[in-house]
Amino acid sequence: MRYKILFMLLFVGSMLFAQDFDKERVKFDPTRNPAEDLKTAVAQAQKQHKKIILDVGGEWCIWCHRIDEFILSHKEIKDYIEKNFIVVKVNYSKEVKNEEFLSKYPKVPGYPHIFVLDSKGKLLHSQDTGDLEKEKSYDADKFMQFLKKAHSAKKPY
Repeated sequence: MRYKILFMLLFVGSMLFAQDFDKERVKFDPTRNPAEDLKTAVAQAQKQHKKIILDVGGEWCIWCHRIDEFILSHKEIKDYIEKNFIVVKVNYSKEVKNEEFLSKYPKVPGYPHIFVLDSKGKLLHSQDTGDLEKEKSYDADKFMQFLKKAHSAKKPY
């Protein structure tokens, strides 16, 4: 019985955190507990030998929508993320700022913001996504360079 419960928890957890960009855009959910989500993501990342991306933003943020649309429309980037990272969306909005959770990380200068963690949940990099922008979207080359560097990082950079 314990094994069935453990399997169910792992299976449901993997559905929640492995962002599948082939389906509709995963939204920022103010009802989620990012500390619990991260705990589940760490277990999954260790098992799958992946890094973790904390995607911080909110449904109010136009650039948060644009980054998701950008990823959806760039198959190479989408596939690279799905192969190498567990993505956890962390809501930041007027209603729910998740200040306690975010206080463990460097100050966020703007949204969306990406934190890259190793498979144990240790911070490797804080990425201002403004550095990846191009006009009203994102630069595919810069974005892929960022992802490759994040994936290969062994220590904070």
